[in-house]
Amino acid sequence: QVQLVESGGSLVQAGGSLRLSCAASGRTASSYTMGWFRQAPGKEREFVAGISWSGGSTDYADSVKGRFTISLDNPENTVYLQMNSLKPEDTAVYYCAARRGLGIRISQFAYDYWGQGTQVTVSS
Repeated sequence: QVQLVESGGSLVQAGGSLRLSCAASGRTASSYTMGWFRQAPGKEREFVAGISWSGGSTDYADSVKGRFTISLDNPENTVYLQMNSLKPEDTAVYYCAARRGLGIRISQFAYDYWGQGTQVTVSS
């Protein structure tokens, strides 16, 4: 069992930056893959970024490439999402997820564990 706790969501102006954190505890392993998803009101949950637990592989949604960076602090079992040049359309609840197995997947259904989410609101 893996527990995930997100933090760092806030209200920010367009063009600003935020860093989200996801603290993982429990039976984490180097064979896990981590992901960030988001869900805006009335929309489906969508993939934002993913990283292998080794940190060797990353992937991003086209909408955030060049603005967001996912990273991993292995000793601290924490995954980060650095978000720069934020836009109003980035407003959503952001979720951290963990997947048993190698390979980044963009489908939410490929992930086994989820955090409770953290709200990010970008004002124009």
